[in-house]
Amino acid sequence: MNKIRVTKHFDFESAHALYGYDGKCKNIHGHSYHLYVTVIGEPIIDSENPKNGMVMDFGDLKVIVKKEIVNKFDHAVVLNENSPHKELANTINEHSHNVVLVPYQPTSENMLLDFSERIKKQLPQNVLLHSLKLYETANSYAEWFADDQNRS
Repeated sequence: MNKIRVTKHFDFESAHALYGYDGKCKNIHGHSYHLYVTVIGEPIIDSENPKNGMVMDFGDLKVIVKKEIVNKFDHAVVLNENSPHKELANTINEHSHNVVLVPYQPTSENMLLDFSERIKKQLPQNVLLHSLKLYETANSYAEWFADDQNRS
């Protein structure tokens, strides 16, 4: 087996607030997120296939991540729907702003868990999600690895 990992980088801007947090991040604030999506698989070996030699076409990966993540979260305010922030979201929405309500505290860690599920459902059968890295700031990021999910 010749497994190869390929990675594509995406950027998006989002604001969020952490309900109940004991620091500045309890306030609505924004980030320039950098998301790295790595998939793993065997390169296609079929000279008749236009994707010959590829694990996955970078363009196909781009379509998936743009649809599932970037187009939904870019320039949005992300708030926890299970907190009083839901009322704030309704007020913001009334003024035609993009609000994404999520069923979790919108930390980078929880966003990665959400993103991993969204992406995995869209990948071709022979390609697996290997890892995600989400930079919240230039020097702070969270990572998700498929291998870590199988450990007890």
